[in-house]
Amino acid sequence: MVLFGRDIAIDLGTANTLVSVAGQGVVLSEPSVVALDTKTDEVLAVGSVAKRMIGRTPATIVAVEPLKEGVIADFGVTEKMIAHFIRRVHRRGRRRSPGRSLLGPRVVVCAPSGATDVELRAVREAAVAAGARRAYTIEEPLAAAIGAGLPVEEPEGSMVVDVGGGTTEVAVISLGGIVTKASVRVAGNEMDKAIASFVQRKHKMAVGTQTAERLKIEFGSALPVEGEEPAEVSGRNLLSGLPKTVLVTSEEIREAIRLPVEAIVETARDTLDSTPPELAADVFDRGMVLAGGGALLRNLDERLSRETGVPVHVAEDPLGCVAVGGGRYLEMLGHLGTALSSALSGIGRREDLMGIEHDVPEEHVDRPPSNP
Repeated sequence: MVLFGRDIAIDLGTANTLVSVAGQGVVLSEPSVVALDTKTDEVLAVGSVAKRMIGRTPATIVAVEPLKEGVIADFGVTEKMIAHFIRRVHRRGRRRSPGRSLLGPRVVVCAPSGATDVELRAVREAAVAAGARRAYTIEEPLAAAIGAGLPVEEPEGSMVVDVGGGTTEVAVISLGGIVTKASVRVAGNEMDKAIASFVQRKHKMAVGTQTAERLKIEFGSALPVEGEEPAEVSGRNLLSGLPKTVLVTSEEIREAIRLPVEAIVETARDTLDSTPPELAADVFDRGMVLAGGGALLRNLDERLSRETGVPVHVAEDPLGCVAVGGGRYLEMLGHLGTALSSALSGIGRREDLMGIEHDVPEEHVDRPPSNP
């Protein structure tokens, strides 16, 4: 029998949710979508299966995206999604390592910086209800910086640009805390909408968001690239209502996402402008780190570097950066400095310790960090 379940970190993203487990890294990456039966409110599917249902469900089934533009839009569905992912990872862990754990895992949820205190508490309570013995929340930019290996505990400025699905969050971190931050509700999803809108205006053809996302991934760029070729795109003719196929060039895709890219660059520039001079000097020396799914947009790092004059490095694992950082946060919890530990908010399950506190050595009982 194992005394404690393995720590779990959840990157609660607008487009995708990633889960990492201590000692294993990222073990799950699924779209943040839940399919519900509207009559019974029963969860029918979560993740990729639910995403495939978008636009294809009967009246009795609805595919819900509980996070919109970096904000939790539906408390109840978000709680159900978190509970599903925790139980799924927990079951997988039992199959890999047979045996029952006496206490559930510690769980940290990397939440959007725009989430309110009420929303964060609801997220933590959802994790506890799903079996966590203690649940914490941490802001995504701080988790991304830790996951990227930046020296967040040092008295030096570290800058991260996290381009997610619903928001782009920029932060300068020093001594374990966020000194300057900015958030704009422009990111990957906004680029998808811009591409779909462009195709509709220019070619009089309607395409779905998944088609627009594919065009962004395969042909999108922030600056011209070599060997650009046109792409064949199918959709619905807005005039006749019949299927239609057109050729779309990489230059057109780049023009379609021009405004979202400019908004991301402007947010990074504004954050640098409001950063204290000493920390700004550190950033200019060390450079900024680009994380999140949007970091994979071709030449976005070069565009940011040109516009800000700061070297830009893409994180080694931009997609899993936040989830990995959340996991490392829990590993560091036992020896965190005061500033770093105060950034965590947590809720514990008292009932998990009741009746066994004399059987568990005092040093093994999980305690909240200072200044929770």
